Amino acid sequence: MRLLHTSDWHLGHTLYDVSREAEHAAFLTWLLDTLESQEVDALLVAGDIFDTANPSAEAQAAWYHFIARARRTLPKLDVVVVGGNHDSAARLDAPDPLFHALGVRVVGGLPRHRGGLELERLVVPVHDARGKVGAWVAAVPYLRPSDLPSVPDGEGDRLVEGVRSVYSDVLEGARRRRRSGQALVAMGHCYMTGSELSELSERKILGGNQHALPVELFPEDVAYAALGHLHKAQRVGGREGVRYSGSPLPLSLSEAHYRHQVLVLDLEDGALQQVRPLSVPRTTDMMRVPARDAAPLSEVLELLAALPACEAGAPESMRPYLEVCVSLPRPEPALRHKVEKALEGRAARLVKLTPFYTGTGGALADVRPGLSLRERTPEDVFLARYARDFKEAPSPGLLESFHALLTQVQEDAS
Repeated sequence: MRLLHTSDWHLGHTLYDVSREAEHAAFLTWLLDTLESQEVDALLVAGDIFDTANPSAEAQAAWYHFIARARRTLPKLDVVVVGGNHDSAARLDAPDPLFHALGVRVVGGLPRHRGGLELERLVVPVHDARGKVGAWVAAVPYLRPSDLPSVPDGEGDRLVEGVRSVYSDVLEGARRRRRSGQALVAMGHCYMTGSELSELSERKILGGNQHALPVELFPEDVAYAALGHLHKAQRVGGREGVRYSGSPLPLSLSEAHYRHQVLVLDLEDGALQQVRPLSVPRTTDMMRVPARDAAPLSEVLELLAALPACEAGAPESMRPYLEVCVSLPRPEPALRHKVEKALEGRAARLVKLTPFYTGTGGALADVRPGLSLRERTPEDVFLARYARDFKEAPSPGLLESFHALLTQVQEDAS
């Protein structure tokens, strides 16, 4: 049978207050077409459907609209979804009766019944093209510390061992249901050891990186582990069958160089045969000027003026996102105005203006070490603070303005 693994959609995400709604709509349309063209039997979504626990009405509509289209277009497709750390478990679980009737399994939070795990919801059969069960999915959502069982003292880290216990119980429940020729598949939304984190858009979870989970969480009889949380697609621990699919869109400017993809995997006789990445088409580019590091303002303005012009009638959502990085040896009060002026008529949209200061960066006390604050004049402090950010000395006009302001403060205080 054939499965498609994806995660970290982050519906409702904005990039510096710019909506990603059009990009997400294009991705979901592409995903539906891919599920059909690749003849996929089951879709696995490993968490972070939404960007926040309280998503917008538009984000929720996109989610429900996708499910409705998938059911209408591919009535035999199995869909298994687990919640992520950005999701509200209660919000994802609320429509469970409706989803259950549609043959869609969504596990927003860890379900318990009479003090034990509700394995009937956590263990999900998925079917091959002939309608027979081809695999059992241990669908474990993002685990919060309150979800974890207590661990006796001396038996390892409480959080890691608690997570290990939950996965062990759910996988054992799947093993009891599995028959010969059926695969064992795991799903999770977590941070694993030996993986690479995107600092700008991924939250450290489960108590921080010191609680990264070991790949041994998934024994060798697990044919495939479909993971979510990390936005960079990657294997874990060198194992072909333990993978993060990565996010379908770059969720920060630092992720522009990632390969954004979904993973298509084939199972045969209960074993993993192959994993194929399919790149997600990018409808909106991300640009940086200059391409690396920072440049003086004059050089930056020339580069901006040389950018492609905006085509008449081009949708706003397709205009590239732009970060501009300027090195500043002196203050530039009109920096944003000059950059925006240079971008007039250009296709790129300025979403981030990053100044790089050329001063020493040192602490104020390092300028004249040994002197107490009482022994420093206000001008000493001003010059030290200025030198921390800027390489050039302040202009005579700026010093004159500082002295005028200082005099006014002193007169007001007397």
